[in-house]
Amino acid sequence: MPESSAPASSPSAPSRSTSLFDRAQRHMPGGVNSPVRAFKAVGGTPPFIRSAKGAWLEDEDGHRYVDYVGSWGPMILGHAHPAVVEAATEAVQQGASFGAPTRAEVELAERLAELVPSMEMSRLVSSGTEAVMGAVRAARGFTGRDQVIKFEGGYHGGADYLLVKAGSGAATLGVPDSAGIPAAIAGTCTVLPYNDLNAVKQTLQSIGDTVAAILVEPVAGNMGCIPPAEGFLQGLRKLCTTHGVVLIFDEVMTGFRVALGGAQARYNVTPDLTTLGKIVGGGFPLAAYGGRRDIMERVAPSGPVYQAGTLSGNPVAVAAGLATLEQLTKDESTYAQLEATSAQLATMAREAAAAAGVPVTVQQVGAMLTVFFTEQSAVTNWNDSAACNADQFRTWHATLLEHGIYWPPSPFEAAFPSLAHGEPELTQTQTALTAAFEAVANMP
Repeated sequence: MPESSAPASSPSAPSRSTSLFDRAQRHMPGGVNSPVRAFKAVGGTPPFIRSAKGAWLEDEDGHRYVDYVGSWGPMILGHAHPAVVEAATEAVQQGASFGAPTRAEVELAERLAELVPSMEMSRLVSSGTEAVMGAVRAARGFTGRDQVIKFEGGYHGGADYLLVKAGSGAATLGVPDSAGIPAAIAGTCTVLPYNDLNAVKQTLQSIGDTVAAILVEPVAGNMGCIPPAEGFLQGLRKLCTTHGVVLIFDEVMTGFRVALGGAQARYNVTPDLTTLGKIVGGGFPLAAYGGRRDIMERVAPSGPVYQAGTLSGNPVAVAAGLATLEQLTKDESTYAQLEATSAQLATMAREAAAAAGVPVTVQQVGAMLTVFFTEQSAVTNWNDSAACNADQFRTWHATLLEHGIYWPPSPFEAAFPSLAHGEPELTQTQTALTAAFEAVANMP
């Protein structure tokens, strides 16, 4: 990405990002269109991004950053990958939206069934939230039951009945539950501790005949990167089969990131339904839900479970998604490279923290990782994550930003390395990590 030719702001003038943020706050809640972007957890003014290429972002002031947010996960190939740009450009030249069936939709459904074999049938939608809503509705329609079990700190989108003890932006703002949700709707969701199989077992013994689905991030990402405890996912599978409960893996984040076939391939556990998003659309608004044929055949127009969307299967987004999946599958070494880059980043963070004498736990699964500011040897659930030192994270994040590293602006989010991150980016990151941990060590 070329250096910016924009003139630097004078010391007395506000930055362009600051000016834009001031304008945005007059017409947009908090000045943003998604809460975590407002930098409430880390302070300061969020950089307003004007362009991106590969592993780099450039803001309105011409500052460049190595990007570990990656649009919160989709940019696994890096920004503006030539194959994705070409596919999307060709598609939009044929028409931006039809509201009618297309060949590309069929090709993507077939590709998903090939790469994620549990998705015998799928329905394309426009966002992860919509995918989870569709999957939960399908599970309820299939079982005739109302209750859904989810886990503390798990964020599954903005549906009313799922914003109960949610992670991600809700936790970042210190409001785990959202206003505006009727108690009766929230009451259809039972929340249990993540990685606590015994709690699930006891709950199902008590109310199993009312539970339609267990909804889980197979690798938690919205309370930081937290892997499943040994036997946890396998235990959920067995309990769901025993009690006639639909097991839903929310792989909006983990799909095609922790392994080609998602977390279900990495851990060899087959859910009944799966939700995908982010990577599946190559950075465009696209998501999917799907799974067992007998469940998905209950979805309209085949069955009575209604779900529809004007932009579902948008041809531009589908083209970008197909191009992304093609790039991810063209070389057998792709996921080994992603894993190695992520592992190197995790090691650099551990070593820099140790050199500065700052206690941290770094957890990595595939191409996602989190630096937790804690003396605990492992972070296994929401309570562990919430107890981490937010002040240290704030100082650390600000220092990284000063040194050209764009890290997720929340201690409850995972970082997302991409195939575009190479030695130049890692070298700059290593220097920044050293400075950031030293800044934490020197905090009063």
